This record gives sequence, C-alpha cells and structure tokens, in this order.
Amino acid sequence: MLRFSLDRLHRRFPRRLFYVAGILLALFGCCFLQASAAQEASRKVVAKTAPTYPELAKRMHVTGKVKLEVVIAANGTVKSARLVGGSPVFEHSAIDAVKQWRFEAAQTETKAVIVLEFADQ
Repeated sequence: MLRFSLDRLHRRFPRRLFYVAGILLALFGCCFLQASAAQEASRKVVAKTAPTYPELAKRMHVTGKVKLEVVIAANGTVKSARLVGGSPVFEHSAIDAVKQWRFEAAQTETKAVIVLEFADQ
C-alpha cells in the first residue's frame, strides 16, 4: 500500500519538485541555524571574574588557552560550564571563574564558547 502511494506521488509530482523542495528545506535550515548562532553570540558579558593561575601551572611554567562551553540562563547567570579544549591543568580555575560571570539578560537560555588565556606571571 505504501509503495502504491509513493508511486502515485511520483506520477503526480516530478522528481525535480522533490529535489527543489529538499534544497529549499536545506537552505531554510542553514539560515535558521545561522540566525540562532548569531543570537547566542550576541550576549554581552556584564561582569567578569579573572581566573586564578593554578599553583601547579606556576611551578611548571605552563601557559595556554582553555576553551569552555557555557550555558547561560535567561537571567544572565552561568548555569554550567565544561571544558571543550585546552590544558586540563587550567580546567577548575577557568570553570570557577566563568561560573561567576554575569551576562545580559535574554528571553531564553543560550550557549556560548569562551576562550581564556593563562600566561605565566
């Protein structure tokens, strides 16, 4: 029965129509994703707390960058943060600092990627 229905659809609507519909859906999806990413990137930081340089990193003279994925609540507080790149030596210090940050309020919860740099002092 399903095959009959599909055959009937193919006779009524040429294949090109299905291809065009697929392309339009793909383009719409890309535009929607870009708008969503732009909205997430537009939240500005209102208050920052600098991370402390870990004692182990000081002794070893380690420097580097840490990339965190942060979930920001609608009221601007940081709900969660996780390490997505960089040295694990700086992970706890970076997450502790970013959880104290405050962002502009928004209508919905958003995600952002934050890069923090640790330099030997």
